[in-house]
Amino acid sequence: MPQDFQLTVNGEARRIAPGATIAELVSQLGLDPAKVAVEHNSVVVPRSTLAAASLTDGDVLEIVHFVGGGDHVATAEQAGSADTWSVAGHTFRSRLIVGTGKYKDFAQNAAALEASGAEIVTVAVRRVNVSDPNAPMLTDFIDPKKTTYLPNTAGCFTAEDAIRTLRLAREAGGWDLVKLEVLGEARTLYPDMRETLKATEVLAKEGFAPMVYCVDDPIAAKQLEEAGAVAVMPLGAPIGSGLGIQNRVTIRLIVEGASVPVLVDAGVGTASDAAVAMELGCDGVLMNTAIAEAKDPIRMARAMRLAVEAGRDAYLAGRMATRKYADPSSPLAGLI
Repeated sequence: MPQDFQLTVNGEARRIAPGATIAELVSQLGLDPAKVAVEHNSVVVPRSTLAAASLTDGDVLEIVHFVGGGDHVATAEQAGSADTWSVAGHTFRSRLIVGTGKYKDFAQNAAALEASGAEIVTVAVRRVNVSDPNAPMLTDFIDPKKTTYLPNTAGCFTAEDAIRTLRLAREAGGWDLVKLEVLGEARTLYPDMRETLKATEVLAKEGFAPMVYCVDDPIAAKQLEEAGAVAVMPLGAPIGSGLGIQNRVTIRLIVEGASVPVLVDAGVGTASDAAVAMELGCDGVLMNTAIAEAKDPIRMARAMRLAVEAGRDAYLAGRMATRKYADPSSPLAGLI
């Protein structure tokens, strides 16, 4: 009798009968093939070929899905809205993008998304828990057919890891619009711009549309745009710090020099920070911790929606000029 093959699945040892396919392994694990992506010996396997992909002794597999960290097509009504923004051919009304990490549970996350009015959520790509295939998934609470999933590379510290992650993300969900971040170190979570630029070039050549997290440097932002970034996302302050926008001058310079959308990504702490980003002319704001770690995440999500709308209106209205001295609102002529 042939001896079972020894496999490594998501870092765990597994055994399977000789001649089995990846599709049979996925089924044996109790997983839905439509909700996962599979990497077989460092090569992403198209979902349509899982039934034909044979396993051999010693194979290493990674099976991933989306976790808190469908493509949305705008309706005619949305596309005709007075103040929409577009990225890589997708048009949106909301200029607020929210993350999906740090919430108490998926239900709270979904409620906050509803209150925020956001049409895009960032999602991390992580290993499936093969020991509990019935564990709830983000897709059970936030429908990717109604909300645009923006797979990101959170936690990646090299271009190679980021590219690998997004290849798997595309197989899992079919999306080309992605968020790229390549971090330089764990303490500051500042981007490594050399690795970020390298990854941007590769992803653009492979047909991805990368929205790219970057330093608040107008030169770096322009280089990313030239490398194929469909949007640049300068940090306002370190990720998760809540410090607000620390350098309004460089954010404004990036906005003035860009021909792709500019969105502040990271550092927003409260509604006034979101309003400032929009008043600087940014196309949008991405945030996660500011909502998820608020004492009342649902209420904060609503506040952020209103702040983004108010900041955008203020930018479009054109603020008054600043003056060195007072200028009375009422005329002085005709005083009693």
